Amino acid sequence: MSGGFHLLGRSDTETLSLRPRQVSEPEINLIPFIDVLLVILIFLVLTTTYSQNLQLRINLPVAQAEKNQASHPPLQITVTANGDYGLQGKLIAEHTAAALSEALLAHLRGDSQAVLIISADALSSHQSVITAVDAARMAGIGHITFALQAREGAPRR
Repeated sequence: MSGGFHLLGRSDTETLSLRPRQVSEPEINLIPFIDVLLVILIFLVLTTTYSQNLQLRINLPVAQAEKNQASHPPLQITVTANGDYGLQGKLIAEHTAAALSEALLAHLRGDSQAVLIISADALSSHQSVITAVDAARMAGIGHITFALQAREGAPRR
């Protein structure tokens, strides 16, 4: 043995290098990244549907609300919380759809374009409102609307 250290498994001709190893810098290969981006771009171009706005010629109807309201004043049915019915402010004695329908027919006087407004109390039963709608159907009224009251402080749209 010569004077020096021997490392196990190394011969005498191999020496221990105490110099720091050269660390290679990590390198990012951009070519595969660019290839993937091109494939994605081609996919998006091929799958994108280009919107073609079809132009249709449409003649919209003209509203004539002023004429209809002047010649046909709306009828108003009031439904109270306990199920009483009122027509144009007059109380109807019976609470049946047939009696309400007869009263509506008396007020219509052959007017086929009449509009009916149903004003129901918030505490009235659902059946009372349905009875009023059924009476309107029996009288031949096709235009029915419901009166609503906005809550105080509720935002208006």
